[in-house]
Amino acid sequence: MRLSAFPLVVVAVAACSSSRSSAQDALQSRLTLPAGYSISEYAHVGGARFMALGPDGAVYVSRPSAGEVVRLVDADGNGEAESQVVAASGLNRPHGLAFHSGYLYIANTDGVVRVRLGANGQAAGSAERVNSYSGGGGHWSRSIAFGADSAMYVAIGSSCNMCVEKSRDRAAVMRFDENGSNGRVFASGLRNAVGIAMNPASKQIWVTQNERDNITPDHEDLPPEEINILQDGGDYGWPFCYGNRIPSPDRDFHDPARCERTIPPALEMQAHSAPLGITFLDRATMFPADWRGDALVAFHGSWNRSTPTGAKVVRVRVRDGRPVSYEDFITGWQGPNGRRWGRPVDVLVHKDGSLLISDDAAGAIYRVTRAADR
Repeated sequence: MRLSAFPLVVVAVAACSSSRSSAQDALQSRLTLPAGYSISEYAHVGGARFMALGPDGAVYVSRPSAGEVVRLVDADGNGEAESQVVAASGLNRPHGLAFHSGYLYIANTDGVVRVRLGANGQAAGSAERVNSYSGGGGHWSRSIAFGADSAMYVAIGSSCNMCVEKSRDRAAVMRFDENGSNGRVFASGLRNAVGIAMNPASKQIWVTQNERDNITPDHEDLPPEEINILQDGGDYGWPFCYGNRIPSPDRDFHDPARCERTIPPALEMQAHSAPLGITFLDRATMFPADWRGDALVAFHGSWNRSTPTGAKVVRVRVRDGRPVSYEDFITGWQGPNGRRWGRPVDVLVHKDGSLLISDDAAGAIYRVTRAADR
C-alpha cells in the first residue's frame, strides 16, 4: 500500500509545481520587465486595492467592494501565499491601510477605524472608529499614512471633477493626532491624492495626484498628473490651476492671481495615467543599491482617452529629496489595441525585499524579484 501510494503523491506535487511554473511563464510572457527581473502571482484576491505589511510579515489587502481586509501569509517562503483569511469585515469601502502603535488603521470612505489583531492576525473585537470625514460624491477612496511625527495623514478626494468644495476636508490631506483627534486641513487643492507615503529620507509626505478631466482645448494630454510633496498649509491649486501654476481655462475657475500663491507639482507625469499607490524602495533589498533612494508608482490607467494610457508601474528617480524623472518599470497590462486585462493599484515592499503589486481588475497580487535571487 505505501509503495504504491508514494508515486501518486509525487505525481500530484509535480503536477502542482508544473502548473505553477506554467502560470508564471504565462504571466512573464504577458508583462515586460527589465532584464533580470521575474514576476509571479503571489495570491488571487478579488478587487485587491491597497496593501500594508504587518509586524509579523503578513500582507494585509483592502477589498472595498467586499467591505473587508484580508490577510495573506506565505508560510513556507516559496513566493506564493498559501493562507488567505478575512482579518476585518463589516467595513465601509475600506481602502488605505497602515500599522501604527499596535493597531491596524483602516481608512473607510467616511472615517478611519482601527483594530487590534489577535495572535492569528485577525481582528480581536469590533473596529473602533477614531474619526469621521466627508463621504459620498465622486472619489470615494481614502488613503492613510503616519508621519515621522506619529500624526495620521488621510487623503480625501474631491466630490467632483471641477467645483469649489463646500466641505474643507475634500480635495485635501487631513492631519489628525495618532488617535484620530484634532483633525485639520494639512494641505489643500489636491483634486484626488490617492497614493500617500512618507519619504524615509526627508520624512516629508508625498502624494500622487489625479488631475481633472475634460479640459479644453486638449483633454487628451492635459493636465499632467502630479507627484506633490506636502507642506503644512500648502495650496496645490485645484480647481483654479494645474501644472506649474497654469490658470484653469474655465471661466468660473480662472484666477491667475490665486495661482501665483499655489505650490507647483514636484513632478509632472503623463495626463490621465491615474497614479495610485506609491512606495519608496529603501527596504527593497532585492533591487539594485542605486534604486533604494527611488520610488515606484502604480498607474491605474486612463478612462476617457482616445488612446488609453497607463496600466503600468513606473520608477520615479529621486535626487536631493525630490522626484526628477520617471520611466517604465513594468508594462503589458494594456495591449497595443488599448484593451487591458489588468490594472495596477498599489505597490508594497515585502518583508524579503521583493515587490508586491495589487491589481483590482485581474484580482491578483503579483510578486516581483530579481531572477538571480529567486
